[in-house]
Amino acid sequence: MDIVSSIVVYILLWWWVFFMVLPFGAKPAEEQIPGQAASAPEKPRIVTKMLITSVIAAGLFFIVHAVITSGIFSFRELAG
Repeated sequence: MDIVSSIVVYILLWWWVFFMVLPFGAKPAEEQIPGQAASAPEKPRIVTKMLITSVIAAGLFFIVHAVITSGIFSFRELAG
């Protein structure tokens, strides 16, 4: 797998994991601010969720990279 493919795979995995981690610990605010959605979280902790996402996505990336480079599963054979 070349560098461009690796970057694309990591970015896709990162966003996939980020959207799965995003709702964890999200509790709506008790006091509603005018113009804000009622479901907006009080403390979104985005930076923490981004760090957790990066670690999980890196682990998944190494698994995907190992499977693709080992030849266990070949996309080229499926396409041809």
